[in-house]
Amino acid sequence: MVTKLLAVYSSVLTTVLVAFTFAGSVAAKPQSFDEIDVHRLNVREADGTLRMVISNHAKLPGVIERGKEHPRVDRPYAGMLFYNDEGTENGGLVFGGHKNAQGEVVDSGAGLMFDRYAGSQIVQLAGVHDNANHIVGLIVSDTDDKRSRRVFVGHDKEGAARVALMDGNGRPRIMLQVTADGTPSLAFLDAAGKVLNQIGPEKIEK
Repeated sequence: MVTKLLAVYSSVLTTVLVAFTFAGSVAAKPQSFDEIDVHRLNVREADGTLRMVISNHAKLPGVIERGKEHPRVDRPYAGMLFYNDEGTENGGLVFGGHKNAQGEVVDSGAGLMFDRYAGSQIVQLAGVHDNANHIVGLIVSDTDDKRSRRVFVGHDKEGAARVALMDGNGRPRIMLQVTADGTPSLAFLDAAGKVLNQIGPEKIEK
């Protein structure tokens, strides 16, 4: 009787091991899907280091540094966040937009950002236009902790295409623009924003 029980146990154990081995080999193979619905996807290295998150608004994580997530702050977007080799956030692609109870468009737009190592954004491509903000263009910022803008290429609310070069404190010093009606101008400004010299008839506003 004992021999029969051992034989049955051995048979069952062998079957289970074969099943797990087969399941593992199947899981290791690339899978193909026509469509998949998810709230969040985490892309990790073999050692578990987080490298990318694709998420809806509700599941978008707080700032993660070296694998540790700081208290979540409200980011009114869905999107994709990038992480460096150490599992620290270093950029992302975010997007959103809706109307509030008053019918005003808020948090509308998208942005592609790249951060310096262990720091803030140094390059940003933004398209934001809502009741509070109009940021449409390419922004290049300093790499230090001042986070001041140094270059802006884009257009303003009035439709003027503009290139602005700023000093280390973020103050505009050279402004090149063409207004919506085609009027071009180039201005050189001092640290206080006073126009020192200007080419073209259109007054340039900072």
